[in-house]
Amino acid sequence: MIPELGNFALILALCIAIVLAVIPLLGAQTENYRWMSIARPLAYGQLLFIGFSFFCLAYAFVTNDFSVAYVAENSNRHLPAWYRFAAVWGAHEGSMLLWVLILGLWTAAVAKFSRSLPPEVIARVLSVLGMVSVGFLLFTLATSNPFLRLLPNIPHDGQDLNPLLQDPGLVMHPPMLYMGYVGFSVAFAFAIAALISGRLDAAWTRWSRPWTLAAWCFLTLGITLGSWWAYRELGWGGWWFWDPVENASFMPWLVGTALIHCLAVAEKRGALKGWTALLAIFAFSLSLIGTFLVRSGVLTSVHAFAVDPKRGAFILVFLVLVIGASLLLYAWRAASLKSDMHFHLLSRETLLLTNNILLFVAAVTILLGTLYPLIMDALGLGKISVGPPYFNSVFIPLMAPMLFFMGLGPVCRWRQMEGRLLLRRLRFTFLVSLTLGIALPLVVTGGINGMVVLGMCLVFWVALTTLQDAWYRSARRGGMLHGFVHLTRSQYGMIFAHIGVAVCVVGITLSSHYSVERQVKMATGDIVKVGAYRFEFKGVHNIQGPNYRGVAGEFALLRRGREVKSVTAEKRTYNVQQMTMTDAGINAGIFRDLYVSLGEPLGDGSWSVRLYYKPFVRWIWLGGLLMMLGGLCALGDRRYRLAARHEEERLAQLPTQ
Repeated sequence: MIPELGNFALILALCIAIVLAVIPLLGAQTENYRWMSIARPLAYGQLLFIGFSFFCLAYAFVTNDFSVAYVAENSNRHLPAWYRFAAVWGAHEGSMLLWVLILGLWTAAVAKFSRSLPPEVIARVLSVLGMVSVGFLLFTLATSNPFLRLLPNIPHDGQDLNPLLQDPGLVMHPPMLYMGYVGFSVAFAFAIAALISGRLDAAWTRWSRPWTLAAWCFLTLGITLGSWWAYRELGWGGWWFWDPVENASFMPWLVGTALIHCLAVAEKRGALKGWTALLAIFAFSLSLIGTFLVRSGVLTSVHAFAVDPKRGAFILVFLVLVIGASLLLYAWRAASLKSDMHFHLLSRETLLLTNNILLFVAAVTILLGTLYPLIMDALGLGKISVGPPYFNSVFIPLMAPMLFFMGLGPVCRWRQMEGRLLLRRLRFTFLVSLTLGIALPLVVTGGINGMVVLGMCLVFWVALTTLQDAWYRSARRGGMLHGFVHLTRSQYGMIFAHIGVAVCVVGITLSSHYSVERQVKMATGDIVKVGAYRFEFKGVHNIQGPNYRGVAGEFALLRRGREVKSVTAEKRTYNVQQMTMTDAGINAGIFRDLYVSLGEPLGDGSWSVRLYYKPFVRWIWLGGLLMMLGGLCALGDRRYRLAARHEEERLAQLPTQ
């Protein structure tokens, strides 16, 4: 009975979404305030029914209701309780329910926290979000219903969750990633609402900016968690593989990064309004393309869902409708988006626009590399593979100048700055960055690698210019300490985010060029040197888990002849699916990771073992967390609250309609 209630609640949510998509928009166009006023209650009602539907599916998992086909395919009585709950979104049908739940949360959040917006604006925004909800609810009910029953042949036990997903990463990574993916629908809705009204002024960018920042923070955290999960779980010691599904989350992040900077220019100078609206459309469109790649069955990936191609066709039609209608609306309003404002070559807005273009081009090149093999295969022109060499060769040349301009931007003034003044401010910083970037690799490794030198020079450049800008701002506010304490939260946010980028680049550069990998044959008592450490194999012993069995290999880490740490690497065989998985042993440190992956037994008491020394790899995820922290700081800027309060006071003074 509970699954039927969940299915019925989802149908009711679809009915509410249809009303939300139509009536408030008609009210805004005809200035009917009664119709506009129902937008908020409809948003809350939609969330209520989707939330109840999600609860019903979670209840079926927790109580082992194997009469539900989705539960029987993705759970088991011996699966630990926290994985039984996370299995709700462990496969296609449940992940789509999580998607529509998060979309409902964003829609209700906009309804709740945008009371300062004019009624016609919020009506249009919520109506656009309702249209998106209609598409995904229809998709879920028509092609991906998680409540289908296995009656009367109810299995005694389930087929278990995919062993690849039985990791704490499943609990955290998909919800955070979806919060970012779906969050860009809010920026999209604000842009479409502004295009419908024909008023792309500074107001809509001010209203949209906090929501875009929030979505960007969630997506940053989601990508960081996904990289950390892949590093821990897949046993190959890498943190990014340029996998098509990894790219699917990275592309909207790049465009979203461009969007939040473009919103700042539009709010500060009233410029780039058309480009800002276009970026909002592209950010959400790339999220939809990512959904298509994961769920269409057109690619093979450890991340992708094996699904019916009909689902891919549905998403493709929805994608064409959303992107096509948005671009047609944009083209219709294009004449009103022209700006007479001129940019000087040396100005902050010019540098931000330059980096916007670089980020957008980077996203396009990744999209091309991801889709090109699929297009070639679909046209019958053969199967080709586009891998890391392509992405590295096109991405790095775009990111190097972007990092250089990122250092220039904060120090440069709005509108115009004299070249001599900028040169005088930055010449010492440039020389110090160049010196440290060359000296550090030389001192530490005794040699010079061109890519490492380039990376470290850019790291010091970004970090030092960011701190220099903070110093200038603090000095203008009455002294270094006093001024720094009284910087705005947006300024703190920029500092944390830019330092986070620098920290991330340190991790990427040093771990990519100075990692040491050895694949060896080891028997009990064997010692192998990797980097400054020696790994001693202590042997294996049997292990038994709640739904798996296997062996664990014990390794002692020796330095200067003494044991300093121990690491355990496991080889697990899951009872139901009989899939063998590697659980790597990692000794983590701030400046290095020692990583052990246990391979196959070789028949004479020895084992195949992979040993890794990975310097500064944790700085990659530390940088991601710092970037997210920067976004949160900017999100908490009191200027947004003051603007909302002033708008509420203005609306309160208007005559009642």
